[in-house]
Parts: sequence; structure tokens; C-alpha cells
Amino acid sequence: MAYLSSFAATKLTSRTLTLALLRNPALLLLHGFSSSFSSATSSDPPPASDRSSDSTHARPLRGEHAKRPPSLDETICHMMFRRPWTTRLQNSIRFICPVFEQPLVLAVLRRAGDRDPDRALRFFRWVEKTGFRHDPHTYSEIISILSRSSMLNHARCLLLDDMPKRLVSRDEQMFVDLIAAYGRAGIPQEAVKLFRRLPELGVDRTVRSYDALFKAILRRGRVLMAKRVFNSMIRDGVLPAVSTYNILIWGFCLSMKMETAKRFFSEMRERGFSPDVVTYNTLLNGWVRAKKMDEAQKVFDEIVAVGLIPNSVTYNLLIKGHVSCGNVDDGIRLFDEMRAKEITTTERTYAALLPGLCDDAERTAAALKVFKEMAERRMTPKDKSIFFRLITSMCRAGDLDSALDMHRLMDRFRVSLDSKHYSIMIESLCNGGKFEQAIEMLNELLEKGILLGLDSLPVEASAYNPIIEYLSCHGNTSKAETFFRQLMKRGVDDKIAFNHLIRGHAKEGNPEPAFEVLKIMNRRGVESDADAYELLIDSFLKKREPADAKTVLDSMVEQGHLPSPALFRSVMSALFDDGRVQTASRVMKIMIEKGVKENLDMAHKILEALLIRGHVEEAIGRTNLMIMNGCMPDLDSLVGFLCDNEQPIAALKLVDFALERDYDVSFSSYDRLLDALYIADKILPAYSILCKIKAKGGVVDNKGCENLIKTLNTQGHTKQADILSRILSGNTVFEKKRARRMAAQAY
Repeated sequence: MAYLSSFAATKLTSRTLTLALLRNPALLLLHGFSSSFSSATSSDPPPASDRSSDSTHARPLRGEHAKRPPSLDETICHMMFRRPWTTRLQNSIRFICPVFEQPLVLAVLRRAGDRDPDRALRFFRWVEKTGFRHDPHTYSEIISILSRSSMLNHARCLLLDDMPKRLVSRDEQMFVDLIAAYGRAGIPQEAVKLFRRLPELGVDRTVRSYDALFKAILRRGRVLMAKRVFNSMIRDGVLPAVSTYNILIWGFCLSMKMETAKRFFSEMRERGFSPDVVTYNTLLNGWVRAKKMDEAQKVFDEIVAVGLIPNSVTYNLLIKGHVSCGNVDDGIRLFDEMRAKEITTTERTYAALLPGLCDDAERTAAALKVFKEMAERRMTPKDKSIFFRLITSMCRAGDLDSALDMHRLMDRFRVSLDSKHYSIMIESLCNGGKFEQAIEMLNELLEKGILLGLDSLPVEASAYNPIIEYLSCHGNTSKAETFFRQLMKRGVDDKIAFNHLIRGHAKEGNPEPAFEVLKIMNRRGVESDADAYELLIDSFLKKREPADAKTVLDSMVEQGHLPSPALFRSVMSALFDDGRVQTASRVMKIMIEKGVKENLDMAHKILEALLIRGHVEEAIGRTNLMIMNGCMPDLDSLVGFLCDNEQPIAALKLVDFALERDYDVSFSSYDRLLDALYIADKILPAYSILCKIKAKGGVVDNKGCENLIKTLNTQGHTKQADILSRILSGNTVFEKKRARRMAAQAY
């Protein structure tokens, strides 16, 4: 029961507070938006620890400042920028501010216009629907915001359409803002039209509107129009001001009409106007842009003569002029003069002086000192190319330590580095023998992923080839390949770099990645070096992978390189020892076709292995190839080897091949063959080869022949025995032909 009573009391308290907030929304601001409604309406007192904490922080300690609560315009802008512009947002704003007054609307417009002019315009349109009536002040504020933000159509509609409909008076400043905006947007014709309409719109044209028009048309070089408008201004009785002459002189100097600028400068004095420092600086800037430093110096001397004090702008212009004309010493003298007179040097001062220091290799130390001074003052040149120019000068002068200092200093300026910068640094460090620092630059380049950017340029070959070569020769080829693969993505196909990678991987005992690089080269049609192939083949052989070594050897030959006899022998020997006799035979074939006549002992071993393994036709083909290329094998040795290894049929085919081509075979080899066939009970093959031997005039042991005839008769081959007897007795040619026919049938 007590619990229910407590719950009812809590519910009643919440309802009462809700009604109070609805009647007076300002109370909601006192509670704040971040606190939960339940905690605000809870009837339970906070724990003792919370109360002590609240009491502790209720008042700021000595030396601390209490945070100022946000004003109503800050709250409204916060809501506008955090949420989309919807009816719900509008209702929320109305909830905290049911009635709008002019100071609040102006404050919201100013605060919103600095961040989002479109939101400011939405608020301007919407607040009118809440019952607020805009006056000239709010219209002037929104037109100024829209003009600054180049939202010219909106500003024009408000000024020329909305304000007359709502009977809101317009003043000249509103039109001045819009005319100036048209000039900044490069639309001088619209500025002229609006200026001409001022009288019919009931607005008197004063020097302010003329100044805005002059600036708008002179931005686009309308010098003759400006003269005509100035003469019309004088006829209409509108007196020019110093600002008018300053704008006119500025525009004439901008169009390089220096004689006209001088004439208006003189006319300004004749009319009783005293030129100020701005006027002199404007004229001075014109002579500097025209690169007439003698005239610029006269203007500077006149400033001092009339009692005006040259400011930092004056010195900046003179320094820039002297440096651009190659008078760097004069620029340095003026810079020192500024310091002596305690005239504040600005970013423009440094920007004017630095090109002269950076482009001269003898002044790079002074330039580095200036950059350090800028870093201490937290100034950053607007022209970021000045950093690259200075580092380039330092590198060309061989001052690599200063270049490294400048590179580290660029981080303090928060300058984004590109591949061009790293290219000159890496190249110079490699040429200077500072490879460790060059590797550090490479690490930065890879970590930042600069090469992968679409807008970045690839590093120059003069920069990446030395660092790739160094990494490949010092056991870090993997990093070199990572670097070069990023270059490959940007279309770089460099033969030197490819071959460095192959050599590096091969020397490190990693032939597989080197082989992948070789495949990429072949796909892209990049020529490879013979020594890179040899190192790769040797690396595969050391890993006991002769098949891959043979593949690389084939690629080497396809690319037009001739392997050395030692390389052929190494590959053939490795394949032979690995039991890949036929593959070794193909390498031997390539070697013979390329005219390499060394290593015939290895070729002889391969032929023996082929014959032993039953690849007789292949062995005979290789034998014929050797003979055709002037590499006569030892047939007698091959026949004897086969007979000793109980391969009489293989020996028979080899002897038959020799007989058909009239190659020399010794009589003892014939006898060994016949004995081997006789022992193996190959009587008819023995009879056949004996007939061929006799037909070619060969000599054999008669005793062996008699034994063969006896065996033929014993086995029932009487015809063959009879023919063989006639051949041995030296009978007619007919018998010889018949013997050859019978021998062929016996085969």
C-alpha cells in the first residue's frame, strides 16, 4: 500500500511538472536538453554521495571560470545544424521560442550565415510564417549573407521582388553588396544593369555604389568603361573619395595600364586628396607587376618623403619585385630593414623572399633558417611548391643533411608530400651514398600509400633503380619488390628494375618469387639479362629443383640468350641425377642445336640411359642430331655398353642405324653384337643383322657365323641357313638380294 502511494505521488509530480513546462517553455532551458525527464521529475532525493558531489561542484573553484550557458540563438542554430530542416525541427524551435523578435532573428541569421547560408535563408523564409515581420535590418543581413556566398539569384529576388511587395524600404548598401557580389562572380554586365536601375528604384547613387561598380568592372579589365563612368560621376556631381581613386588605380594597375594609373594618381592630388599608404602600395604593386623596379623605388621614396610610414605590405611588394627580377640581395636587404624597424613580417613577406633563397644553391642555409623561423611562428607558405624548390636546390648542391632537416621540418608545416618530393630525396640520398636514409624515405613512401593515389606521379627511374639495386644486393629484395609492384600499378615497366629483382631473389635463395617476376617480364614483353637468368637457374639447382631450372633455361633461349656450356652441363647433370633422363635429353637437344659442342661426355651418358630405358628411337634421333651437327658419338662404346648390359635388341637397332647411314662401326662391335644376340637366343635378328653387315662389306668372325648357321638349321630355319652359307661363300648378287629380303622378313 505504501508502494502504491509513493507511485501515485511520483506520477502526480511528473504530470504537474509537464503542465508547468507546457505553460512556460522557458523552464525547459533551465533544466537543459541533456538531462532525462525521469530524473528531473523523480520525487526521491539523491543519495548523500550525490548531494555532496553537487555541493562540491555547485560553485567554481578559485581560478576557474563557470561555463556560460548557451544563448537562445546558439541553441536554435545548434538544432538547425544537427537536424534536417523538417516540420518537426520547426515545431521544436517554436516550442522553445514561441515569439521571435528582431535582435534574436538577426543573431540567428549572423550565426547561421557564417556556417550554412542555405540554412540561414530557410530560417529567414520560415520565421516570417510564425508572424514575424521582416524589416530593412533583417533584409540587409540576409542579402549580405547571400551576396558573400554567391547565392546571387536569391539575393536579387529578395531585393527586387520581395521587398517592394512587402513595402520594406531599401537602402543603397543592399545594392552595393549585390553589385560587389556580381563583380566577384565575374558578371560585370549584371553589376552595370543593377547600377543603372538605382535611380528608377528610388535609390540615390553615392560614392559607395560607384566604388562597388568600379571594382566590379575593373576586375574584368573594363578600363574604358571605368573612365566613362568616372566622367559621368563627376558630371552628376558625385565627388570621388580616396577609396574611389584607390580602386581606380588598383584596376588600372591590374590591367597593366600604368600611365593611366599615374595620371589618376596626379589627378587625385590636384583635387586635393592626400594619397594614403594604401594608394601608394597599390601603385607600387603595379610597378612591381610590370617589373619596373626603378619606378617602384621612386614610389617607395615618395612614401617616406611625404611623411607616411611604409607598412609590411609596402616591404612585401618591394621584396617580391626585387626577388622576381633576380635582385635577391636587395630583397634580403629590405627583409633585414623590416626587422630593424620592427615591422612585423607576415606570411606574405616570407612568400616574397623564399623563392630567391630557394632557387639559389648558395643561399639554401639562409632559406632553411627562414623556414625554421616560420615554423616557430606557426606560419605556412601558401605556395607549397616552395618546399620542393628548396629541397631540389639542396640536393643539387649536395647538402643532403640540410635536405633531410627540411624534410623533417615539413611535418611541422603539415605539408602533404607527393611522389615527386620522395623521388628527388631518394635519388639524391642514393647518389650521395646515404642508403639507410634513402630506405627510411622509402618506408615513409610505402606507409603513406602515395604511389597508389590516382593523382600521384610515378617515381623517376633515376630514383627507384638505385634503391632497388641496393635492397636487392643487401638481402631485402622483398621490400624492393613491394615498392616496384606499386610502380607497376602506375604503368612502370623498367628492365633494369626487373632484372635487379630477379638477381636479388636468386642470390637470397628464393627462386620462386624471382620466377614470378620473370613471368611478368615475359607477359609484358620486357627484355631480361642473361646473367639474371643464370643466377635464377643456379638458384633452382641449389634448391634441387632441376625441372624449374630447365623451364627457366627454355625461357632464356626463347629470349635470344645463349646459355654457357657450363650452364647446359649443370642443368643436364641435375636432371640426369634426378632421374629425368628424357628432360635431360631435351636440354641436350637444345645444346646441340645451338652449336655447343662441349660436354659430349654428358651427352654420351644421356644416350646410354635412353637406350637402357628403352627410349631407343629417341636415342637414335639424338645420335643422328649430334652427327649432323659435327658431334660424332662413340658408337662402338654405345654398342659395347648395351651388349654388356644385356640389351642386344637396342644394340641391334643402333648398329642397323649406323649401317643404313654408312657410319663407321668396328668389327669387334659386330662380333660383340652377334655374340650377345646368340646368347640371348635371338637367332633370326642375328641372322638379319649379319646379312646387312655382309651386304655393307663388314667383316665378322667366321667361326661365329658357322655356329649361327648350325643353330638356324637346328631350329628349322634351313632357308636362312642356306642363304647365309651362300653369302659367306661369296655367291651371286641374286643371292645377296634374296638374303637382304629374307633378313627384312626375319626382322
